[in-house]
Amino acid sequence: MISSAISLLADPPRQIQGVKGSDFRRFTIGGSDALEMQLTEICQRVADGVASIVPQSRLDAILLAGGYGRGEGGVLKTPEGERPYNDMEFYVFLRGSRLLNERRFGLRLRDLAHRLSEGVEVELKVLSFDKLRTSAPSMFYYDLVMGHRWVAGHEGLLAGTEHHRHAADIPLHEATRLLMNRCSGLLFARDLLERAEWCSDSSDFVGRNIAKAQLALGDAVLTAHGRYHWSCRERNRRLHDLTLEAPHIGKLCAYHDEGVSFKLNPVRASDARELLRYRHEDVMGHACDIFLWLESKRLSTEFSDARAYGLSNLNKCPETNPLRNVLVNAHAFGVRGLRRNVLRHPRQGILEALSLLLWTPGMAEPRIHKLLKTNMFTFPEAVARYQELWRRFN
Repeated sequence: MISSAISLLADPPRQIQGVKGSDFRRFTIGGSDALEMQLTEICQRVADGVASIVPQSRLDAILLAGGYGRGEGGVLKTPEGERPYNDMEFYVFLRGSRLLNERRFGLRLRDLAHRLSEGVEVELKVLSFDKLRTSAPSMFYYDLVMGHRWVAGHEGLLAGTEHHRHAADIPLHEATRLLMNRCSGLLFARDLLERAEWCSDSSDFVGRNIAKAQLALGDAVLTAHGRYHWSCRERNRRLHDLTLEAPHIGKLCAYHDEGVSFKLNPVRASDARELLRYRHEDVMGHACDIFLWLESKRLSTEFSDARAYGLSNLNKCPETNPLRNVLVNAHAFGVRGLRRNVLRHPRQGILEALSLLLWTPGMAEPRIHKLLKTNMFTFPEAVARYQELWRRFN
């Protein structure tokens, strides 16, 4: 087993204990020692780089989240050897105002992440323990608190975050958000499948997003039943062992098997476009059923099909604050944001546009133009505008 070589970031008032000597867990399940060492060295460079940017008086800790932080990172086998596949998501915990810290250090941390992204995408994001302690339960915070690796810091710093340790407390709209993001991937894949241009990167993108959607469908069902878990392997076991109310539960288990397999041992898809198109349509159809089942359950309203969901003016984000939504709309869209549904969060428009673009054939719906706040005429143009809004509000 490889020992981490992360150096200590000493802070006299509140000493930060690094991974060295305390966190020897693997980043992957079956990755080679060479891959484990590569990931360890990236963590070392992150620790050194952050220490050169952030004063010790500000730095509380650095956490590696995501698959590698949970010990379930992807192992991509290539002719040159094993390589990391997933992003490495680091959270830099700073004292003081998160907004001021973002303004002061955010740009330099993103520049550091860009310089370290050689062979694997590195992300550095600013967070604070005060924010973690006062935030409501969510899937993101649950995953972060329950499955992580200390690059700098120690478990005692998570005192006061116990409310993030209960999967049953993850609200239902978090499952909706998960499906929104993964079904957005299916939408972007559909756009590629319908374009004239096609290459190996296109195959890889489509195959990857199909696998992510397969995993998310079962994860959303588990979340709806309060049975989510931070480990994808444990989620897979629970999905198989439990009798859950959900459409196509047998198919969902098979999908989840494939999704977990891809997550742990990803491969670059090289399937022909027509085969990928068939797989995409199969997953897309089941995703529609799960999405409508979940939204009917969450909003206590039956939706007969995706078009009915997209055309319904029911509040799709009742968990948001109406007054704050006014400010969000005004900031995002200016005067246009104050014309319609000003009390609704912009994510409502994304959910409705997704249901129409992905699952409703044709581009004849005038509502899509209103939802996307654009006069686009072609499907690629609509998807591009959707992607712009999705990135902003997902």
